[in-house]
Amino acid sequence: MSVIVGLSAYFHDSAAAIVVDGKIVAAAQEERFTRIKHDPGFPTAALDYVMKEAGVGFDEISHIAFHDKPFLKFERLLETYLSFAPRGFSSFRTAMPIWLREKLFMKGMIADSLTAMGADKAISDKLMFCEHHVAHAASAFYPSPFEEALVLTMDGVGEWATTSVAIGRGHELEVVKELHFPHSLGLFYSAFTYYLGFKVNSGEYKVMGLAPYGEPRFADKIMKTMIDIKPDGSFRLDQRYFNYTTGLTMTSEAFHRLFGEPPRKPDELLTAFHMDVAASLQYATEFIVLAMTRALSAEYGIRNLCLAGGVALNCVANGKVLRDGSFDSIWVQPASGDAGGSLGAALATWHGELAQPRKPQPADSMSGSYLGPVFSDAEIAAALDRCGAVYRQLPDNDLIGAVADQLAQEQAVGWFQGRMEFGPRALGARSILGDPRSADTQKTLNLKVKFRESFRPFAPAIKREKVGEWFEFDGDSPYMLMVADVATHRHKAMTEAETALFGIDKLNVARSDIPAVTHVDYSARIQTVHEETNPRFHALLDAFEDRTGCPLLVNTSFNVRGEPIVHTPEDAFHCFMGTGLDVLAIGNFLLLKEEQVVSGDDTYRDRYDAD
Repeated sequence: MSVIVGLSAYFHDSAAAIVVDGKIVAAAQEERFTRIKHDPGFPTAALDYVMKEAGVGFDEISHIAFHDKPFLKFERLLETYLSFAPRGFSSFRTAMPIWLREKLFMKGMIADSLTAMGADKAISDKLMFCEHHVAHAASAFYPSPFEEALVLTMDGVGEWATTSVAIGRGHELEVVKELHFPHSLGLFYSAFTYYLGFKVNSGEYKVMGLAPYGEPRFADKIMKTMIDIKPDGSFRLDQRYFNYTTGLTMTSEAFHRLFGEPPRKPDELLTAFHMDVAASLQYATEFIVLAMTRALSAEYGIRNLCLAGGVALNCVANGKVLRDGSFDSIWVQPASGDAGGSLGAALATWHGELAQPRKPQPADSMSGSYLGPVFSDAEIAAALDRCGAVYRQLPDNDLIGAVADQLAQEQAVGWFQGRMEFGPRALGARSILGDPRSADTQKTLNLKVKFRESFRPFAPAIKREKVGEWFEFDGDSPYMLMVADVATHRHKAMTEAETALFGIDKLNVARSDIPAVTHVDYSARIQTVHEETNPRFHALLDAFEDRTGCPLLVNTSFNVRGEPIVHTPEDAFHCFMGTGLDVLAIGNFLLLKEEQVVSGDDTYRDRYDAD
């Protein structure tokens, strides 16, 4: 038996994954256990979980693969500081002590963390280091359903690479092209995220959600001034406008002068200017990604595409690449960010280093990305009793029917079922659900449940077999990573007054039969639900359709803003009681807010910093 552990740690989104004889057994992010969003620390709890799930001890582990090569990253830091000297001394003074004390000697740090968990000192002999973009590419290609595919990885930066192209055939994966730091589409997007007042490595999806409220009136300025885009989609960023190479911020004074306004403070009002900047950034990003994918398709003639890296979470761009038709099929790793690097490092070791054969599965080998912990009804009941909860236990069909009834009455439901998802999206295991037909659902869930900005869109979870009836899309999107338009025959006519609205005022217009999941540009971030991977969630959609004629639900992650997705039954109950959720369905137990005798925590929303 070959047991390979993959780890990502020390930068952001630490995680652990385990692969046994080539099968993905378990994977989880450390943040879910520690309750620290994007936790960068060593993934002690996640590693402990995946080993228990696989039923192995340290002595049975064959290899431990890390998703980065720290010496190459250190080389990049030194060369960057030397290239820009004497600028950047303050950043150099901040970064170097940490590297010289800790990160440069990462093998020892990892080995120490493993021995603290009970491994013997010989564990260091099992450690391997995988290049960052190889780990990303492996995480996308090896679980995909393709025998052959182009693999495009786009993120901030690994060691040197910021964008890479690989070709996967069978068990082989070869990197054929790279763009290097500081020319990075991920950092380009993050610079604008910073400028718009959102957190870098956290708020990029807010920018994507804000973009449809604006007009891309700055796109020409961005693409002619800040970035030089070649016909094949490769690009160079004019570093005069950015500060991430040597400074402690993302943007420079030249950037601010170009747009005529300073960076927005997080608590400042979002204006039409900010929406237009977001729209312009999204336009430029899509232009680059489409230019790149078209050129790659023409050059290599390979009809399948895999995507990974943080930029692959830009589901609007993904949807446009799919509709563009340069590739017949696209598969996106659901944990595209650094967390997924743990899985990629393990798979790269099995298929790449050990040259083990690969048999693609008809869908993929991610098991729906349900790779995290599961709790039995006995464990859930014990947790609810400790919390003082009032609940009733119901058979499967009765529970599903009762939840469908509540949803049809526009109640907000916490849904905690089966194994936890791996990756940033809730996919019907740790979800908050709502009625998509209600024009009030989006505002209610954003402001009273999630405690976040009202403009943030929600995703529809729909039965795979019904997706073509409701959206201009008839494919698979199991990981909520494709955006498509709501079907035209579902649209509602708008009045002249409604059409004239701009900015956030657009939010209050019901644009379709499913207004809660219809964004202001008639788009939706689709999750197709497959009976094979999540039969209980699929059964709930069946029951809701029986009652309403609508085979989809609002699906958002079970947490408040700034909080990691809930992990344990206690996490779920506390979130249920501390928010405006009406119902909690956890395992076979149903809880109604009105029946609870313990008080909710009015400070729950203040426990977590805004994301």
